[in-house]
Amino acid sequence: METELKQSKAGRNISESGLVSSTQAGIHPNLETCVHKHLISAWAQPFHSPTVEIYRQLDQEGVFSDGRPFILDSGCGTGSSSRRLAEVFPRHLVIGVDRSSSRLAKSGVHTGFLHTGNCLLVRAELATFWRLLLKSDLSPQRHFLFYPNPWPKPGHLSRRWHGHPVFPQLLELGGEIEMRCNWEVYAREFAKAAVIATGAGTSVKSIEPGNGITPFEQKYLERGQSLFSVCIDARQTQAFRLSRLKL
Repeated sequence: METELKQSKAGRNISESGLVSSTQAGIHPNLETCVHKHLISAWAQPFHSPTVEIYRQLDQEGVFSDGRPFILDSGCGTGSSSRRLAEVFPRHLVIGVDRSSSRLAKSGVHTGFLHTGNCLLVRAELATFWRLLLKSDLSPQRHFLFYPNPWPKPGHLSRRWHGHPVFPQLLELGGEIEMRCNWEVYAREFAKAAVIATGAGTSVKSIEPGNGITPFEQKYLERGQSLFSVCIDARQTQAFRLSRLKL
């Protein structure tokens, strides 16, 4: 698995302060075309084999069948955000997923996953993990995407989650989705892509000081950086999921 999950190099456009540098100043002109293309075209990329194996092990251990609602922390990095969410939501199972072995190792994840209390940290490829949950008819009650890789170059639109072929499945997965980031362009694009896909209003809101969830988010706020949140209501994702079943 170590050799099959490659680390991203997009961080070259992110400074040590976390600020994103990009020549793109506004919403990408191809966003609407990109989203529509993925809505009408089924994404047929094969599942990532190591992720399928990890998912199979989790299923065998009964992780998804203990009756608890679960919260998904996609792109959890070191897992600090997942542990924080597990404290805030003690009655839920919090599943943090990331593909970086080096980041997850900081939380003691040295194999495929680590289950401690109501927090489960998993090393997996997100697009496959989401599709496997969807295939199993499992839906998180809440789904957080904290500071996803911004892929700030204009030519990287299709690598951002809202421009990626998996975006329809991300919405279908359901639950209340909240994406937080410190690049306003990404937030505006994410919100517009959700509107294009669901037809329901979605807006960008600023995160106020004192409302940070993770340690690094608090750090950004203390530095006076502008942070943004986009929330997609669970009713929107449920309606979208039902509409896709009719296709």
